[in-house]
Amino acid sequence: MIERAVVVGAGAVGRQAAQFLATSGAARSVVLVHRDHERTPPPRDGLAEGVELRRATLADLPDGDVVVIAAPGAGRRAARRLVGRGRPLVFATDDPAEVRHLLALDGAARDAGISMVLGAAMAPGLGCVLAAHLRRGFDRVEEVHVASVGTGGPACARRHHAALTAIALNWESGEWHRRPGGSGRELVWFPEPVGGADCYRAGLADPLLLVPAFPGIRRVTARLEATRRDRMTSWLPMMRRPHPEGLVGAVRVEVRGWVGGRAETRILGSAVRPATAAAAVASTAARWAADGRLSRAGAGGLAEMIGSPGEFLRELRGLGVVVASFEGRDPYAPTGREV
Repeated sequence: MIERAVVVGAGAVGRQAAQFLATSGAARSVVLVHRDHERTPPPRDGLAEGVELRRATLADLPDGDVVVIAAPGAGRRAARRLVGRGRPLVFATDDPAEVRHLLALDGAARDAGISMVLGAAMAPGLGCVLAAHLRRGFDRVEEVHVASVGTGGPACARRHHAALTAIALNWESGEWHRRPGGSGRELVWFPEPVGGADCYRAGLADPLLLVPAFPGIRRVTARLEATRRDRMTSWLPMMRRPHPEGLVGAVRVEVRGWVGGRAETRILGSAVRPATAAAAVASTAARWAADGRLSRAGAGGLAEMIGSPGEFLRELRGLGVVVASFEGRDPYAPTGREV
């Protein structure tokens, strides 16, 4: 059991991650750090008894057995200092620039003998776990395609708004290809109640974390759901204030490859509030990191760091994240069974 977990960021994801760590019995105590000294601290309403709400800067974070960073940009500014503490780190970030910066610390994390889990959110994060779970049924994986719907809170909404105008990185035939954000429209079917949604290329971190986990893979892509209004206004500041916790979202992972000499396509998905999914993934990754259950030291995504994705998914189910498989002759059919 974790003696003390530190969660940085008291937003929609950070609060729920602290709650999960405290109420699931994963940690004896949890310190939820609020970094903004200019605003009123977030209320304690709804927080479990084992969660301590504390103000602190990135320079004077309290020590803990594991640190979860759930505040935008915080990991990039404090990563080297935190690596020096020799404690496992979990970053609930979906910003590709931040992920690239953190991946560059792989050597430092290996030298320190610690694991740095990157992209521990819904997509990436849950999407990485689903891809790793699907991989186990293939002789050889050729392609991985991820699509997602929804945002986990105001910071996540702003990041997704910006992603539609950012350059999308696709992995094609063994090299990176740059594509314009907002292009490549594709109708994607997600588990109910989300159903079908138009998804587009965007500046997303999923391929950066999936490519290293699938050596020799031919294609990796990631798409984001967007409406016509989203695409038209993506070049402007957000026109309205984002919802404080987001609404029901979804992630869908399609893996294509070879099984017994024949081509196969298999799909898993989950419909859940994005903040809940991100918090569940981050808190579960924190427990695995603190318990030494991750596959290696260094920086990487969950598809690379967990050796038993099925077990990880079972623990997520206990936190309300249910996964469904897509079955039938039409791989895009929106129906499926729970796994």
